[in-house]
Amino acid sequence: MGVRAVFLVGFMGSGKNTVGRELACRLGWDFVDLDAQIERRERQSIPEIFRVRGEPAFRLAETAALSDFLTNSLRRNSVVALGGGAFAVESNRALLRRCPTVFLDAPVDELWRRCQRDGRERPLRRNRDEFARLYGERLPFYREASLVIETHDHEPASICAKIETALRLREASEDALSNSGELPSRGSQDPVLQRSLKTGETH
Repeated sequence: MGVRAVFLVGFMGSGKNTVGRELACRLGWDFVDLDAQIERRERQSIPEIFRVRGEPAFRLAETAALSDFLTNSLRRNSVVALGGGAFAVESNRALLRRCPTVFLDAPVDELWRRCQRDGRERPLRRNRDEFARLYGERLPFYREASLVIETHDHEPASICAKIETALRLREASEDALSNSGELPSRGSQDPVLQRSLKTGETH
């Protein structure tokens, strides 16, 4: 079986980084944060790109980073967390058409509370009404994902188990590791990670 990748999509605060790290740990796969890849490529933080160059320039950089990852950097099985707006861009959805994508959803009030708690600078998080409007605009695109998972009141381990079962990832992971003698982790035991969806350490 060739190299596999699963892409997590969803709005601000949906837990893509938290769930992505947990899922990668459980499977013995790499974890990739596309926003971090963009920052390394552009040598600017995401907020700086928005402030200095604007959102259109950021979206171009985002698509370039995704295309480069798929073409040149995907050498090991990976769980990839996309930024909140990435899957709303048609060119990005086209790049991912043959890849499994997972939409992590939660009620918009819960997403807003998580973002308020985490303290991160998010260029497109303004006021509650604008936040809800943007979520509503992007929702139809998120629902084009291969799989939809509700995260509200669910621990990362439970969310990961649902993804593994729906996409049959555990079988693929164990097959890939059979020759090396390694066994994939059954999940992180770090209590901070397990609490992160509720304390706001979300992406």
